Amino acid sequence: MTGEPVCRPRALVRAGGPATALNAARRARELAELGERPHVDVLVVGGGITGVGVALDAASRGLRTVLVERHDLAFGTSRFSSKLVHGGLRYLATGQFGIAAESALERHLLMTRIAPHLTRALAQVTPLYRPGYIPRGAYLGIGYGMGDGLRRLAGTPTHLLPAPDFVAAGTVAFLAPAVRQAGLRGGLRGWDGQLFDDARLVVAVARTAAGFGASVLTRVRARQVTGDGAVLHDVLTGQELAITASAVISAAGVWAGALDADVHLRPSRGTHLVVDTARLGGSDVSLTAPVPGSSSRFVFTVPAPHGRTYIGLTDVEAPGPIPDVAAATDAEIDMLLGVIGDVLARPLSRADVIGAYAGLRPLLTDGPDGEQTSDLSRRHAVVESASGVLSVVGGKLTTYRRMAADGVDAALVRRFGAAGRNRPGRTADLPLVGAWPRGRLGQIRAPGRLVGRYGAEAPYAAALPDGAPAARGVTAQELQWGVAVEGALSVDDLLERRTRLGLVAADRDASTEAAAAAFARAGVDPVAETG
Repeated sequence: MTGEPVCRPRALVRAGGPATALNAARRARELAELGERPHVDVLVVGGGITGVGVALDAASRGLRTVLVERHDLAFGTSRFSSKLVHGGLRYLATGQFGIAAESALERHLLMTRIAPHLTRALAQVTPLYRPGYIPRGAYLGIGYGMGDGLRRLAGTPTHLLPAPDFVAAGTVAFLAPAVRQAGLRGGLRGWDGQLFDDARLVVAVARTAAGFGASVLTRVRARQVTGDGAVLHDVLTGQELAITASAVISAAGVWAGALDADVHLRPSRGTHLVVDTARLGGSDVSLTAPVPGSSSRFVFTVPAPHGRTYIGLTDVEAPGPIPDVAAATDAEIDMLLGVIGDVLARPLSRADVIGAYAGLRPLLTDGPDGEQTSDLSRRHAVVESASGVLSVVGGKLTTYRRMAADGVDAALVRRFGAAGRNRPGRTADLPLVGAWPRGRLGQIRAPGRLVGRYGAEAPYAAALPDGAPAARGVTAQELQWGVAVEGALSVDDLLERRTRLGLVAADRDASTEAAAAAFARAGVDPVAETG
């Protein structure tokens, strides 16, 4: 399963070209075309990573595909992950070997073929302290060794993800300068995949789907949804359009139960904190600390853009009504600070927390009562309701491609019967827009920071007219690219999802003027937020 991307989507004329560009003009045109031809092969409801994955899988099989999202791409859970491409180590600890193997394979595909420009290897360093460092290290070493076996099984080379190893105390302090050195006897270093940005992955998948002819329509709400179609409500204009579909696939995540009463989910909230990377000594590794009383849960740091570091992750039940945007609780913030503080020379305080975000995981249960969220599997399933809607539920970001393929397989069988199995998916070998062989990314003639965001498209983004104002760590060209090519319709789209500046309130406030100017430079009026 090794190899590097060697092909590009057939409809991609050039990087940032009209085939893959998402913008207000394309949205209006495709809504008008849908009014003229209101029957589609596949209607996808939901613009998170699963929904855009379904749209790409269906469109790349030649199906006329429409995706609708009532807010913006990556509005929900998909922008609030740990920004990691997991190899499934945690699932080994709980005996979920199938999910772990699936995660390792999908990680391999993302890092070597699908999105090498948006991913990188991230060292995970767990300090070992006396007393008890020998048995603790042995236990963790066994787990990392099993995870490395999954890496080898998937075919991921060691030059991309090295084998885990034990490192000396001095090496731990070098890699993570903020670590507490009293009692430090060494550490265990493992490796996993990291995304530059989860929301950027969603946008890249959506644009690749658009390159294959899919209509990706944000600010469009699906109403009266059945297995044969829906009424689409344009949030911006108030107009409505009834369409029919050979298959309707719900990818609404934690909101899937509201769309289909036959889907039973138990949401779990995962919270992260945002701190200045300088507060952790400028470390570029993931410093990992075990959660007391658990053999499989850890709190860890993740280096992020704009000089920030994320600290996560909680896993708590989130009962009650599901909000559009979840919020961290004081108890979760204190828990994260306490666990990571135990391995720091100078523990973090509330004053060090400059931002926080929380996402809701759609954990699948067998019924309305279900189990405790910490005991639920991260498996996914395709559930067909009495109305015929196919819901792709459960799962996680790393395995989005497999989830999407299973959803489209079910849709094809629904439309064509057994003959539908003769149209296999192709996304395992399909690079996203901007994808380029990892070993040749350095040859792209653009600043390295832009290459990390746009890959092969970086020269096109950099070629846009420069000028003030700019935002923190983000150029005026990048903001304009978000409007002209990446489907941003509002200032919030730019700050919250195309750049992630909105994760820190002070950064967002300082960048609002620059975001508004990007719309003016693109000749587009930003829309008001719809809530």
